[in-house]
Amino acid sequence: MAIRRRRECAGCGQRFTTFERIEEIGLYVIKRSGSREPFDRSKVLNGVRSASKNRPVDDEVLSSLAQRVEESMRVLGRDVTSEEIGVATMDVLRGVDDVAYVRFASVYKGFEGTDDFAREIGMLVKSTAPKLRH
Repeated sequence: MAIRRRRECAGCGQRFTTFERIEEIGLYVIKRSGSREPFDRSKVLNGVRSASKNRPVDDEVLSSLAQRVEESMRVLGRDVTSEEIGVATMDVLRGVDDVAYVRFASVYKGFEGTDDFAREIGMLVKSTAPKLRH
């Protein structure tokens, strides 16, 4: 992700190393309150870590998930809303762990009762379980 160059000072002749990196375009998030702040991948990572606590999900998988969410937001080429980030996170998390997905969705969507859990689990089962034909 960086180019390493060995150089020599024209004045004193001493050699040194420089690293050149691509400067990424700033990604900004528009919060529900209307405020705007820089995207912070660690917030996505912390959210999915909390949702997958005590689940058999490697930290590397969660880091990759957060990176995929960030990349999908950068592809949009504009400021993104916190809602778009939440939906993208749920979409990726759904393929990683069903329990972590439901936990994340319960916080993100603000579940208030068991009916909310039942509805979300019903949609999860409906979208993932293929129908068997005899």
